[in-house]
Amino acid sequence: MKWNSVLYDQKHDFVSKYGADVIELLDPQNGENILDLGCGTGDLAELIRARGANITGLDSSPEMIETAKAKYPFIAFDLKSADNFSYDEKFDAVFSNATLHWILEKEQAIFCIYECLKPNGRFVAEFGGKGNVANIVTALQDALRKKGLPDIANKTIWYFPSLSEYTSLLEQKGFRVTFAAHFDRETLLKDTNGVKNWIQMFGRSYLDGLDSKLVDDILTTVEEQVKPTNYKNGNWYADYKRLRVVAIKER
Repeated sequence: MKWNSVLYDQKHDFVSKYGADVIELLDPQNGENILDLGCGTGDLAELIRARGANITGLDSSPEMIETAKAKYPFIAFDLKSADNFSYDEKFDAVFSNATLHWILEKEQAIFCIYECLKPNGRFVAEFGGKGNVANIVTALQDALRKKGLPDIANKTIWYFPSLSEYTSLLEQKGFRVTFAAHFDRETLLKDTNGVKNWIQMFGRSYLDGLDSKLVDDILTTVEEQVKPTNYKNGNWYADYKRLRVVAIKER
């Protein structure tokens, strides 16, 4: 999927703002070598660097990497996929925010994370968990089916695991999970087109190749369906459910 890094920074900067909490969980130390897996436009990598760590950013989007390099030219950013990467030098920690729900090859991603860590290195991540944006996704799929597009509606573009499912995958690889939480986090979306913008940014794979008039009709249908649940006090919200984990490489 081609990312609009300008729209990401302007309308969806909440991704980085919430990620600052995950940095506190990471607790980067001066001189540590840390990998930011799915670094986006680089804002969280810069916050980690400011704490004294040596940070490397990784993302599979050329648009995101280009923007990150322009914003933070003093940070190393690599164009690589989260399920197909390796480094000669091992890291003290791997940090990831709002990325791993995009990786359908989850076992391969865990393998890459494990292999790039030093012994006793830590993996700290937050991403969409079971039930994440269920109202919006259900409405989008319903709208696509009503337009005679069941194959598109049935596409799988995200991986939203339960806490037990994901921690089991980590343990099977050799991680010791020291913290795990699955929680609701209703998230404010900017401006009057909040839900439409969210789908244009994150659900674009459902709309690519469709006529612009058809896309407008689908987005309006989605907005109408989720308004009773996702529009409150004059603002649109995304019904986020997040999974947050800390795991240590034990063997």
